[in-house]
Amino acid sequence: MEEGIKSLPEAVRQTFLLKGTDPAKYSPLTLAFVGDCVYDLIVRTLVVERANASPNTLHKKKSEVVKAATQSACAKALQEELTEEEYAIYKRGRNAHPHTTAKNASLGDYHRATGLEALYGFLYLSDRMDRLFYLVKRSFELTKTVL
Repeated sequence: MEEGIKSLPEAVRQTFLLKGTDPAKYSPLTLAFVGDCVYDLIVRTLVVERANASPNTLHKKKSEVVKAATQSACAKALQEELTEEEYAIYKRGRNAHPHTTAKNASLGDYHRATGLEALYGFLYLSDRMDRLFYLVKRSFELTKTVL
């Protein structure tokens, strides 16, 4: 990375000459689209760093954490941890009407997972990486999620 780049979102914007858009202006499903990827990358990093295993084993461990039911439990556990702004973003995502649903999840779990992903996407695009990592870690602590 070039000197002076402090975070991944900043690096992407700087490298590709993006002006950056206020994340609050994105639809909740757009935020969830980004948040899903960011959350997946965090979990994949944790899984790989904790065990050098076959891709199949890594995928199974990762899938247990990123599935809608686990994300829903994390979202419920984090309710008291969220600021008013974060809760509003979460609610926008939870109440959005996605055009797809999860294969192996209840509709409620899917909506709560989408809300959590929207929040994570918002924090990532807002370059609030410390808060993003705090909430992910705290959700694992509260739900006793083990990677």
